[in-house]
Amino acid sequence: MSEISSSRPLPPTPASNRPSSVASDLAVKLLQPLEGLLAKGESATAEVISLKQVAQSFQLMLRLTLDSGRQTTLEASSSRPIAQGSALAITALTDSKLLVALQPGGDKPLDSLDLKQFPVGTLIQGKVLSSEQLVQGKAQVIYKVLVSLLNTSLAGSKLSIETPLSLQPGSLLSAQVQGNQALNLLPLSGRLDQLALTQQLQSQHSNQGSLQGLFKSLQGLSERSDIPSSVRNSIDKLIGALPDGQQLSDAKGLSKAVESSGAFLESKLLGPQASALPTDLKANLLKLISQLQLNLPAQGTLPGAAASAVMAQSLPALARNLLGSINQNSSKQQALSFPLPSRLLQALGEEGDLEALLKLAAAAVSRLQTHQLSSLAQTQVGPDGNILTTWQLELPMRNQQELVPVQLKIQRDEPQKPSAQEQKEMLWRIDLAFDLEPLGPVQVQTQLARGCLSSTLWAEQPSTARLIDSELVNLRQRLIDAGLQVSALSCAQGTPPQGPKTALQQRWVDETA
Repeated sequence: MSEISSSRPLPPTPASNRPSSVASDLAVKLLQPLEGLLAKGESATAEVISLKQVAQSFQLMLRLTLDSGRQTTLEASSSRPIAQGSALAITALTDSKLLVALQPGGDKPLDSLDLKQFPVGTLIQGKVLSSEQLVQGKAQVIYKVLVSLLNTSLAGSKLSIETPLSLQPGSLLSAQVQGNQALNLLPLSGRLDQLALTQQLQSQHSNQGSLQGLFKSLQGLSERSDIPSSVRNSIDKLIGALPDGQQLSDAKGLSKAVESSGAFLESKLLGPQASALPTDLKANLLKLISQLQLNLPAQGTLPGAAASAVMAQSLPALARNLLGSINQNSSKQQALSFPLPSRLLQALGEEGDLEALLKLAAAAVSRLQTHQLSSLAQTQVGPDGNILTTWQLELPMRNQQELVPVQLKIQRDEPQKPSAQEQKEMLWRIDLAFDLEPLGPVQVQTQLARGCLSSTLWAEQPSTARLIDSELVNLRQRLIDAGLQVSALSCAQGTPPQGPKTALQQRWVDETA
């Protein structure tokens, strides 16, 4: 379980969908006649054992207890919901209609859930009304918590739970049903942060520009005498720290390049890793932006609004306020797509305008932050409890005289509760995308489970697809020499299919693993 922190309340459920806290003088219609169980005017007690909304009415299952002690169940239809577990006093009006009233103390909290009504995995949300510490045992303290449910057909009902967590009255909780008397509490703060994350992702994606536009403009600038020396030094440091193809083909070199990609800058700033900052791509971009801002001529400074926008784009913090209006949902989907689509801003003119260079550098930072935010958005806990962790980033690679960005996405699917007969096994998925002359655009999709690898390569150019296909035998052998089992290798012309099967919400599963 995870501790649930206090946060802003959820939107209230409409009153018409809430179970009544007091159900006095409420007439309900029986779905089958009493058949002599109660005569007109006679009374008895009943308990609501299930509640189900059907269209604009509510279907109740009542456990009727007669004065003789005999018990039977009745189905009834009500215009208002009555919480499951409520104790009722009923009076027969006719053979098919009852008058019901909530007994004093009849709205006792629920101590179990009907799994037919709430299957395992159902998400329920509630507000903590009270928390009482029970007798402290030798192992840990247990708290008895009273929760008012906010969603489902039980909205308005009270639920009593026991938990080792000290939940504050007034705080909100979100939980998944694990059994009729078992809940898995989820951190609500993460769910509420999804909206802010989505807004930031859309904002950064709308501001981002492809890295090749910036690097194409930077090449040769460090040798120009009209460029301030501080700017030239920043450009040299930025380009000099970029890896080449040979470094990325080595395991240690690739690991260092990933660490310096800018995806982990914020964690470095919070930890004792300041020595790694000189090689960090995002840190070097921010230093370049700082020098460009200091060296902008007075007559070339940006207007106030534009300058503020550029400054906001260059900030590395991921928790700042939303800039501008929220974009449409299509923008969100583009920001979550892989690889990120190319978006080239206008390159520098012959004069090497520092203001234009500042815009390109700020757009490059926004692109790196789009990768970071996309990683956060795709990292989630699945309905089966598995943790899907995503790392998405971009590695600019020096290829002779060119600088080629390589987009990389790594996903780890980690089971949290393996069975007793099985060891904890993780599934990995790795996606690559690059555009390298003369091969053209190439994408690679790879899955790895229990040391067994399967991969599909996609090339847009027919000649590249034929070339890759002819080298698959050599690739298979090199993978085997590296200690991997290879189940399938293939190459196709075109691009990987996009659509619902590749949407963020659907987790990938290797059924052969």
